[in-house]
Parts: sequence; C-alpha cells; structure tokens
Amino acid sequence: MEYNTERDPLILKEYGRNVQKLVNFIKAESDKDKRSEYAQTLVELMRQITPSNKELQENLQKMWDDLFIISDFDLDINGPFPPPERELINKRPPIMEHQKNKIKYLHYGRNIELLILEAMKKEDPEERDNAVIYVGKLMKSFYGSWNKEIIDDAVIVENIRTISGGELNIDLDRVREENLFEKLYKTTAKRKPQRAPQRTPQRKGGSNNAGRRRKSN
Repeated sequence: MEYNTERDPLILKEYGRNVQKLVNFIKAESDKDKRSEYAQTLVELMRQITPSNKELQENLQKMWDDLFIISDFDLDINGPFPPPERELINKRPPIMEHQKNKIKYLHYGRNIELLILEAMKKEDPEERDNAVIYVGKLMKSFYGSWNKEIIDDAVIVENIRTISGGELNIDLDRVREENLFEKLYKTTAKRKPQRAPQRTPQRKGGSNNAGRRRKSN
C-alpha cells in the first residue's frame, strides 16, 4: 500500500496524481519523437479533466505551460509553444500603487471631479452650461444616496465652483426656479397593502330578515 506521506508532493493539484505520474513516464522515454507524441496525448487528457479550458487558444498554451511546470521544467519535446521560463512563473506581480489624488468631497466620488474637469474643457457656453446641469443632477443623486438627505441647490453650486477652481458657475435662482438639479434617480415609495373589506358576521339560523319573518308568522 502506498501512503500519501511517501508520495512525491503534487505540483499542480487540479490535474491530480495520475497526470503527474504520466508526466514522469514521458520524461523517462528516451525517444524525443515519442515523448512529443505522448505529451500531445496527455495535453488532450488535461483538457478533458478541465472542461473550462477546452476552447480558447490561450488556455491551450496554458495546458502546455502546466505540462512543463509539472515536469519541473525538465521535458525535452517538440511542442506547439515554447516552454515557459521558470523565473517568470515564480515572479511576483508588481505592487499596484494607490491613487495619490485626494478627493475633495467623498460623497461625490472621483468621477464627479473628472466630469467637472471635462466640463471645463468645453468652449461652447451652451454645452458647458448643459454639462454643469448634468453634473449637478448627479451630485444631488449621489449625495442623497450617501447621506439619505436632500442637499440644498446652493451647496451644489458652491461645490461645483470650488472643484472647478471658480471656472464653472451657474445662476442659483435659475436652478431653483427651473428645478435644474432634480435628481436623476428617484426612489419609488412602496404602496401600503390594502386590507380586504371586513364582512359583518351573520347570526346563527340565517339572516335577520328570516328571523323577522318567523316572528310575524
């Protein structure tokens, strides 16, 4: 009986121990053409074991790369792809740097600041005005989602002016009169369930009219 503690550690567990044994069998073959033929058959078997890798061409190359990894990069064959480099396989990905841009108003988010920068680039007064109105609508919606409160239009106008460095401005009275910053996304109020009409209980022995008829008789 062969115990797991006595076996070689699995290199790629998703393929199982039998695939690793077949790779060792291929490595032991002295003829290179036979090794290449066996490797092609084994890659087809590996594709059957992992159905998600059946179709895409890049997944096919991954199968061959995995074959070389299981062989500990010690497999001399004629394959459709060059063997991967050991240094690249074990290389750690570069550390992603965090954005250094400070967001002035967190409840609006970075995208609002980017939209304001785009609005500042517009030279046509009407297009710039429409861009400011659209940004104002978004800001009102985002603020309501963040704080669950209604923000005053004057605050939005001032925030746009601050973020744009004073380059974007819109008349507050016009905003209020025409309701230009009305939120884009409205939450629909839930309807209260209607109660079924209550029926008046009837007395035993039939209705009141029937009782009156019996008394008159």
